[in-house]
Amino acid sequence: MASSCKVETALEILVGKWKPIILYQLFSTGTMRFSELQKALPNITKKMLTMQLRELEYHDIVNRKVYHQIPPKVEYSITEYGQRITPLLQALNDWGMAHITHLNELYGEGQTKEGSITYQG
Repeated sequence: MASSCKVETALEILVGKWKPIILYQLFSTGTMRFSELQKALPNITKKMLTMQLRELEYHDIVNRKVYHQIPPKVEYSITEYGQRITPLLQALNDWGMAHITHLNELYGEGQTKEGSITYQG
C-alpha cells in the first residue's frame, strides 16, 4: 500500500460491496457473533463474510474475540481505532438517504430515468 493518495488507501481498506455494511451493522448493534452477522446480512456468503472480517481485523478496525469453550464462540466488535470510522459511515448513510430523496424528486417515487429501478430508504 505505497500509495501517495491517502483517499485511495482508505478506499482500498473500506470499500467493497460488504465492508461498509458489515461495519454499519457492528456500529449499530455492537458486538455480534458470526451467525448474527450472517442473519443480518442474508445475501453474503459465509466465505465472503469471513474474508471481509479478516481484512477488517488485519487493519485493526474489527476485533475478533474467541471464547475457548464448547461449542466455540467468536464475537466481533469495532476496535477503539475503528471507532474513528463512525463519522465516515454516518456521512455515507446520510448521503444515501439524501440521494434517494433526490432521485425520488427527479423521477418520482420509486422510479429512475429508465423507470426500471426502485429506490427506497
